[in-house]
Amino acid sequence: MNRHHWWRDAVIYQVYVRSFLDSTGDGIGDLAGVRAGLPYLRKLGVDGIWLSPFYPSPQHDHGYDVADYRDVDPVYGDLDEFDRLVASAHRLGIRVLLDIVPNHCSSEHPWFREALAAAPGSPERARFHFADGRGPDGGEPPNNWHAMFGGPAWTRVTEADGRPGQWYLHMFTPEQPDWNWRNPEVAGEFDRVLRFWLDRGVDGFRIDVAAGLFKHPGLPDSPDPEADARTRDSVNPLAWNQPEVHDVWRHWRAVCEEYTARDGRERLLVGEVSVPSAREHAKYVRPDELHQAFFFDLLGAPWDADAFRKVISEAMQDIAGTGSTVTWVLNNHDQVRTVTRYGEPAEGSGLGAARARAAALLMLALPGAAYIYQGEELGLPEVVDLPDDVLTDPIFHRTGSRARIRDGCRVPLPWSGQASPFGFTSGDEGAKPWLPQPDYFAEYATHRALADTRSSWHLYRDGLQLRSALHQLGEGTLRWLDTQPGVLAFARDDLVCAVNFGTAPVPAPVPGTPLLASGPCPPGELPGSTAAWWIDGS
Repeated sequence: MNRHHWWRDAVIYQVYVRSFLDSTGDGIGDLAGVRAGLPYLRKLGVDGIWLSPFYPSPQHDHGYDVADYRDVDPVYGDLDEFDRLVASAHRLGIRVLLDIVPNHCSSEHPWFREALAAAPGSPERARFHFADGRGPDGGEPPNNWHAMFGGPAWTRVTEADGRPGQWYLHMFTPEQPDWNWRNPEVAGEFDRVLRFWLDRGVDGFRIDVAAGLFKHPGLPDSPDPEADARTRDSVNPLAWNQPEVHDVWRHWRAVCEEYTARDGRERLLVGEVSVPSAREHAKYVRPDELHQAFFFDLLGAPWDADAFRKVISEAMQDIAGTGSTVTWVLNNHDQVRTVTRYGEPAEGSGLGAARARAAALLMLALPGAAYIYQGEELGLPEVVDLPDDVLTDPIFHRTGSRARIRDGCRVPLPWSGQASPFGFTSGDEGAKPWLPQPDYFAEYATHRALADTRSSWHLYRDGLQLRSALHQLGEGTLRWLDTQPGVLAFARDDLVCAVNFGTAPVPAPVPGTPLLASGPCPPGELPGSTAAWWIDGS
């Protein structure tokens, strides 16, 4: 593969900084902790890391409410520590992606504070979506949109004279006002942000809410105002996926190409793109726009061979057809962990783990790039019984419901030992992680996983090694094979990946081999191949 296009089949590891490793003893992960964990990630075999937001923030949404896009929150370190992290990662051959949040900022961002202090119709307010309310006294929101995290998408402000005034738009929480990307000042500010971090050596950006930014210019009522809140997704067609957003990604791609031209080191743009179909998704990865966009349909597919084949086929047809490669993902910091998501309690606790292992190897066998969320390589389950008084997710605090809250997948990682904090924090023995770790995390600690060759960690490491060693994997195409019901099989040149989705065990193509296998396939079983990658999710 051309090294210049490293991203086309790269495997990137998502580091949720707050929960990765704490170097200071305050119970919160930090950049120095990430740097200390780099040898672990190098041993695992990933090509790069994506860092969750570490910018100065009041932490109403744990960093996705950014108060300053060009600095480091003191809880995570400082710019010098960030520079050391990038340098250390590059020495180990690990690329570094930052999470950038262009759809909204913090209500404590200087520009928003200026907007609150300014008058209606001022240039300061024009950087955001301020509007007069409806009704005789302006007491009703400007439209009927609801925020994704619950409640109305508008908050009314008190003007300088003390009277109730205009309303501002926030598609997530009131502490996260949406930028007005129809204002050129906003685009100019983000140009400066991109260049600030590119000048510090980053290898690219993961773009939060990449189908957002622009709203319908008239801000009309939605025919289904609660769609975003109901689905917890960007489905309001008046608030998301507006055509003007593609001009932004063309410009950002040009900025990245400018830096690549200087030193030959290609910078990556990967978008969090939630759109109705693979065909719409493909528009974001046209040759002059984003390099990659997460394909969430695989993550959302039920555990069913036909469902997996359908979403994979659509991605290969619509996205790979643009000249990009599909960017596969099974989990992230917003989703229930795969072990729990795939599990069926009536079938026993081991079922979800078997399916999660199978899904991981399936993803690594697919053409294109892949992203792994921290802790998935350990087989961590979702922590589903956190007490109400420790929950931090704004969804819980805005809705009063625990449904689809995200704290359970963000519990700090276990590294060693038999009791919390499991080596996560370097503080005193009694130091408490910012979210409590359950006792059973001892079974998943990294020191135990590395010592046990049957662990999920070794499954991931072996899968990554095979992916690197076998030229047939990574970028390319696939060919579907006919199999018995409940088994999904495809060929990658002379290799076969076969996945058992059924409830009854199916004999592996290579008798007596472990989960990963290579060698001749039995005649009539999986024809047309000389090697097999067999995955049993039953």
